[in-house]
Amino acid sequence: MLYPRIIPCLLVHKKGLYKTVKFKDHKYVGDPINAVKIFNEKEVDELIVLDIDASTHGYEPDYKMIENLAVECRMPLCYGGGIKTRAQAERIFSLGVEKIALSSAAVENFGVVSEIAGRVGNQSVVVVMDVKVTGSDGKYEIYTHNGSKPAGKNPVDFAIAMEKAGAGEIVVNSIDRDGVMKGYDLDLIQQIWEVISVPMTVLGGAGSLEDIGAVIKRHGIIGAAAGSLFVFKGKFRAVLISYPNRAEKERLFNKMYCQNGL
Repeated sequence: MLYPRIIPCLLVHKKGLYKTVKFKDHKYVGDPINAVKIFNEKEVDELIVLDIDASTHGYEPDYKMIENLAVECRMPLCYGGGIKTRAQAERIFSLGVEKIALSSAAVENFGVVSEIAGRVGNQSVVVVMDVKVTGSDGKYEIYTHNGSKPAGKNPVDFAIAMEKAGAGEIVVNSIDRDGVMKGYDLDLIQQIWEVISVPMTVLGGAGSLEDIGAVIKRHGIIGAAAGSLFVFKGKFRAVLISYPNRAEKERLFNKMYCQNGL
């Protein structure tokens, strides 16, 4: 039986590992390589690493850091940050990365998604949508450059366009829920889930395994990503890297499948 993926998401800022709240209030939580080593021991399903400085400041991807991460990782690695061209993507793949994540580059140029997917395969191209509620009417809008720049795009329409362009996976990241740890934005997730057929990963808001269970119960085979949940412990947010062990995951999945009658 296929199971949902539970995925830690690490944010790289100023060469270190940081965590944010609503894409602000950066808190240093350690060294990315040390975090990867710990996640190796915990046998995580997959790892997402996003360099949140690269696109915002127009930097090239940090290829040396990416290489170090890829060498250390014993799980599939998805890297995003600063990727704008096929040549950059190919170089990153050559370092041992399994997936690349595009955000602002996809917004600015749909063609880069098709170009990279045509070269390396759809399954290796992920589009990340950073989404925020705008205005009193509760409408959603995509933002880029670490949540600082409104893109003027509706996430539902954009998700459809990205699948058509060749994206093999869509990551839906709620800016409003980032680091809050009070649950995913299930309404946003539902809207995107209804219109795409490629794999989907959700990010932003998970504060417990029950939050992950809620989205799995609703949508089944889905990627559930989280940052704060896997790097903080307790109400004082002490830094402690964690991840559910095999028995905990099986209990979670069995409970969800039984409730769904699967």
